[in-house]
Amino acid sequence: RMEDVIARILCCNIMFQTPYFWPSNCWEPENTDYAVYLCKRTMQNKARLELADYEAESLARLQRAFARKWEFIFMQAEAQAKVDKKRDKIERKILDSQERAFWDVHRPVPGCVNTTEVDIKKSSRMKNPQKTRKSVYGPQNDVRTHSPTHTPAPEAKPATEEQLQDQINYWGGQLDRHRLKMSKVAESLLAYTEQYVEYDPFITSTDPSNPWISDDTAVWELEASKEPGQQRVKRWAFGINEVLKDQVGREQFLKFLESEFSSENLRFWLAVQEVKKRPIREVPTRVQEIWQEFLASGAPSAINVDSKSYDKTTQNVKDPGRYAFEDAQDHIFKLMKSDSYSRFIRSSAYQELLQAKKKVRSSKNKHGCVHCCSLTCPA
Repeated sequence: RMEDVIARILCCNIMFQTPYFWPSNCWEPENTDYAVYLCKRTMQNKARLELADYEAESLARLQRAFARKWEFIFMQAEAQAKVDKKRDKIERKILDSQERAFWDVHRPVPGCVNTTEVDIKKSSRMKNPQKTRKSVYGPQNDVRTHSPTHTPAPEAKPATEEQLQDQINYWGGQLDRHRLKMSKVAESLLAYTEQYVEYDPFITSTDPSNPWISDDTAVWELEASKEPGQQRVKRWAFGINEVLKDQVGREQFLKFLESEFSSENLRFWLAVQEVKKRPIREVPTRVQEIWQEFLASGAPSAINVDSKSYDKTTQNVKDPGRYAFEDAQDHIFKLMKSDSYSRFIRSSAYQELLQAKKKVRSSKNKHGCVHCCSLTCPA
């Protein structure tokens, strides 16, 4: 009878499952494997092997994704279908049901929990939270039965106001988390690499060259002259951090702001950075000096900070430390980034530095040889 055949098939699935499909192997199949499986099912004209709607959509999506290698996938599916036809009828049915069960686990119906990615027990606890009681053996569910064979299902109780508030806080925290798609991360990384590629000595040869490799002293000459090269000036336009971490960049930025009589923000930022590097015994005195110069009532170089940062800084100064001005410094940094830095990059002073001709990398005589202390150029 048909019922007996079905029972035997189910029994075989349980007792003699093919090791390839064992979940204990813990291997994650690729999309190409799934594409081969779906493609093979379309080749078998049997009602029980027809694709469901979600499987047909998955097949169409995979066909678009693997358009270049679809011929190879089709050939694999065709070869597997030919091998299946040579199997015994019962064996073929058993293998088909095992294979379908395998893919139901790894590619479940939309809306179902993927047990290979989500812990089903944890998911169940999140949907049906229960109060736990502490024990020396760790937290335990508050179920008053110790029967190993029968555990009555807990009665569904309406969520309390406290539980609802906890859920609201949890989901609110999830919304505030910063999430990025992998495609966006890769795009950002590629853009950063392309921007800094000419400054990476592993990819692009430096200009001027490394003096310890080429005996070219142009780098030291540029450092001694305090005149930035064109490549160095170009880097300042990448962001305000590039200007602030470059000593010459800071000097040029400060010079520009002094010409506009608005240098107090940068001087305050630099003073706070300098405090962080001072010996601890000198910090309290220097903190008071910065307060009197930039933030106290009637300060000669008063800066504009918001009330929240000012109140926090006022409290910090009472117990002066290296980071007493942290809030005010962050606020001033944002102001410089949005206002004065943009004006500096658009200014004629910066454009003049950017358009300046590159300095000669090495001093050569009329014969094209580098002057050295111990060598003379032949005539």
